[in-house]
Amino acid sequence: MQSKILTGTLTFKSLRPPDLSNCTKRQLCEYFENSYDLNESLFTALNDDSVFYKCPDRLRLPLIFYFCHTAVVYVNKLMLAGLVKERVNLEFETMFETGVDEMSWDDTENYRMGGSYKWPSVSSVVEYRRNVRNLVLKVIHDTPLQLPVTMESPWWAILMGIEHERIHLETSSVLIRQLPVDMVTKPKGWVYSPVKCGGRVEENPLISMETQAIRFGKPKDFPSYGWDNEYGETSVRVPAFEASKFMITNGEYLEFVESGGYEDEKFWTEEGWKWKEFRQSKHPVFWVCNHGCKGGCGADLSQYSPCHFPSTANGGMNGSLTNGHTRDTPSAGEKRTYMYRAMFDVMPLPLDWPAEVNYHQARAFCAWKGFGFRLPTEAERNVMKGKKMEKSFGVDGDIIYQKKPKANINLHYGSSTPVNMYPANELGFHDLFGNAWEWAEDHFNGLDGYSSHWYYDDFSSPCFDGRHNLILGGSWVSTGDEASKFARFAFRRHFIQHAGFRIARSLQMADKINVPARLVKDEVFVLGVGVEEKEIPDEDQMEYEWVPTTNYHYSYDTEDSLYGILELEFGFRDSFPHQVAQHCLQLQKAYQCGTKSALWLGAGVGRGPLEITNVFQNVLGVDYAARFIDAAQKLQSGKSITYKAGTGEQKTAAMSGTFQSDKAVFKQLTWIPNEISDFDMTIVTFLDRTMNAKAWLARLWEITVKSGLVVIVSKQDAWNKHNLAQYFGNKLVFKEAQELKYTAKEGEETLQITAWTRQ
Repeated sequence: MQSKILTGTLTFKSLRPPDLSNCTKRQLCEYFENSYDLNESLFTALNDDSVFYKCPDRLRLPLIFYFCHTAVVYVNKLMLAGLVKERVNLEFETMFETGVDEMSWDDTENYRMGGSYKWPSVSSVVEYRRNVRNLVLKVIHDTPLQLPVTMESPWWAILMGIEHERIHLETSSVLIRQLPVDMVTKPKGWVYSPVKCGGRVEENPLISMETQAIRFGKPKDFPSYGWDNEYGETSVRVPAFEASKFMITNGEYLEFVESGGYEDEKFWTEEGWKWKEFRQSKHPVFWVCNHGCKGGCGADLSQYSPCHFPSTANGGMNGSLTNGHTRDTPSAGEKRTYMYRAMFDVMPLPLDWPAEVNYHQARAFCAWKGFGFRLPTEAERNVMKGKKMEKSFGVDGDIIYQKKPKANINLHYGSSTPVNMYPANELGFHDLFGNAWEWAEDHFNGLDGYSSHWYYDDFSSPCFDGRHNLILGGSWVSTGDEASKFARFAFRRHFIQHAGFRIARSLQMADKINVPARLVKDEVFVLGVGVEEKEIPDEDQMEYEWVPTTNYHYSYDTEDSLYGILELEFGFRDSFPHQVAQHCLQLQKAYQCGTKSALWLGAGVGRGPLEITNVFQNVLGVDYAARFIDAAQKLQSGKSITYKAGTGEQKTAAMSGTFQSDKAVFKQLTWIPNEISDFDMTIVTFLDRTMNAKAWLARLWEITVKSGLVVIVSKQDAWNKHNLAQYFGNKLVFKEAQELKYTAKEGEETLQITAWTRQ
């Protein structure tokens, strides 16, 4: 066991979250240290330092990243909240800030996955984690505590770091579970569940629910931390439906596999079949056969196959693993086809535990089950929770605050449990909380009234794209907010998690069945890909509710917006970005700031950033709109773009005049990461079209060099010099303001340009 990595105590006992309406500093301190300890304790299972540099999943980074990443997030959020004034280690806080995207199942491996990338030593990361632990404890000790703690409080940043760490307890456990079993050792105190609870679960009946209206969403005054997507309130009329009493078990899923379900394309969605063929998937990822199936690891583990049975001498097909429980042993003459990968061991397949699969595998099972079967929707799952849960207020009404919750959450076991182990709720459903997350039919989206938090503006919203499906209910490793009754998380449909499913079916009779699943209707443009066609499951049988994305950036990034900004930048002789560029160059001369580098936030289609390349040696143009960055890169390369003006006239946009295209780089970003830094001039022109302007303002002082200049251009009175000052404090000093008038589609508009210097 890697006990040397601990900066605290080895533990797998999770504390309940503090009541933020009535908590003490001591309770907050204990909850923080418990979170920190839980995460570090999980990594003690790695057999030696070399395992930290392995990639258990080809879509993810080596484990060393996740070991350090959670500590980095504390520092980044405390800096935003103003609770710390200096960083612990900027190199680490840049290197370990951002992971990789899981947006496609066939992504090329990130350069940080390979052996050539130089990660820091384990010992240096341990020392960093120790320094961050001490820093957070000092912040808790020194910061006045005003109750209740709300999302407007700087303490929210501390809670954000804590709950983020608990999310990664889940993330890292999934990754470690994919490692070769000889690279890990079950830590002291880790206990698997019994395989059975009484007799075998032979049946999984459907329970009927009548038509009813439901409202769900977390109240803003609920006294616990919550992620942005949990807040708001959505009302849905839920038609009569039926759903399975239990989650689908390994035993039930085994019938699907053995009947040839993985070889029959008719059961799979088009997207699901493409994924299955690419991965050559023949069974759930945590099942183990003896046929050397293709694994999903990356880098030097890319050829590793988890599918080979351990020898009989080491447990094998008939062995009993020494984990404190008697294992399910085959009867005489019985032949086992599959085993099961628990966190640290391979064991006989526990038939009564939930089948852990991705959305595609779950949906294929539903189709195999028969006409009309599908996954439950978010609204239906809220119906299934029952009136008792719906009407519970205060922390006592949330399962995570119960002293002895009747659910497999909070790491009570280090594995799933039999689906009949915990009692049913008032309506007869088991495991609505814990055991394994459950895939829902809904796309991930914000609830009505959604707004992001400026500490973590892009936590949820990038996933409101119609490519991510909800997972609900938590798993055995869910703690804190992740185990809350309000928890809503999501992954791409091909993603691996401790997640399973139950089946549902609508009861109304109609030509098309009305399914209360909320699907995102907006087209989302992906840089380098374009707009991917949406697949609608069983569209000939089912009718869904199509709703707008609650990510304003996606809904803004349309062809019409692209045409509008092309007209704004190229349709008039004295265009908006041209005038802004000229004003900024005048300010550069007036205040004699450096010319090494400039950042333009709100780059649009790139005219403004390109026009200042004659003065600045390096120019970075940033926008959240993928279509805009795509167009900027084309114009930068000398291409022209034909577009339709508001009058219907066809026009052509092309860069002209003197500019140096090799000095400019354009990037699509949803926030300002630490790698974006050290600019002599920072120009901001898109506050009027951002979802959370404060999130883009908060780090301007830090990314601009001393004696550098920040220039903010906006038409909103809310962003005048007086209101901007509340975000900058004394980090940026106001210098001057001037008006800029430019020609827009509807005539003349007036902007205010404010200049600030970094002291």
